[in-house]
Amino acid sequence: ASLPESRRSAIVTAAQRVSPAVVTVSVVKTRTVRTDPFGMPFRDDFFERFFPPSVYQERVPGLGSGVIVEANGIVLTNSHVVHDADEIKVNLPDGRSFTAKLLGDSPIYDLAVLQIQGDKLPVAPLGDSDGLVVGEWAIAIGNPFGHLISDSQPTVTAGVVSATKRDIKAEATPSGMYKNMIQTDAAINPGNSGGALVNADGEVIGINAFIFTSGGGSIGLGFAIPVNLAKRVLEEVRRYGRVRVAWPGMTVQPVTEVIARRLGW
Repeated sequence: ASLPESRRSAIVTAAQRVSPAVVTVSVVKTRTVRTDPFGMPFRDDFFERFFPPSVYQERVPGLGSGVIVEANGIVLTNSHVVHDADEIKVNLPDGRSFTAKLLGDSPIYDLAVLQIQGDKLPVAPLGDSDGLVVGEWAIAIGNPFGHLISDSQPTVTAGVVSATKRDIKAEATPSGMYKNMIQTDAAINPGNSGGALVNADGEVIGINAFIFTSGGGSIGLGFAIPVNLAKRVLEEVRRYGRVRVAWPGMTVQPVTEVIARRLGW
């Protein structure tokens, strides 16, 4: 509040408006690990009779970000952050920590809806991603550290909307295919997945999802899911308890020799 007017830019105002609602999402997942005896690089049925592989389960922690979008504790994040998680914790910048309930999860859209129970929760206002203009300010806000550092305030990076309506092929990301994405050069680093992409008015315009990178860090090619899609996913979860998948009424399959003969082709 005491910041001189000469230093109060649109980025400062937007960050102060949204940052309190950007949270850390901490998860614990269980994965099955198989170790072969003697480190054999191949499977051999004969040797496995006498030296069976060792199979065990281990608990793996993970971190991501999220954004509170409703006063009743609704949190938006990425599906790949919480999918198959056994435990989900949400840590607020003010130091509070809550156990989160997964209300709905859509790996197709890479969006998940969580809920926490708390009083006087900060809320980030949602904007309109359909009217974005290439070149306007884009502020990426994430909170990948949470309780891991003494200062749990979110990380803020600034850039512009580099492009809109980007379609990303499935082989380009571990999470699958993305459509109609917002591209930004605002730095989005590991752990910022699920955080907010914000415009100069302090409104959430996207949910940060992934980056193209050669070394693990940001090279200015970040992508966010449009907030209007997130609104539709949220409404689906609210009304139906899940995200319905459209069914066009047909399937596609290769035409084999048998099928061709049956069809007279």
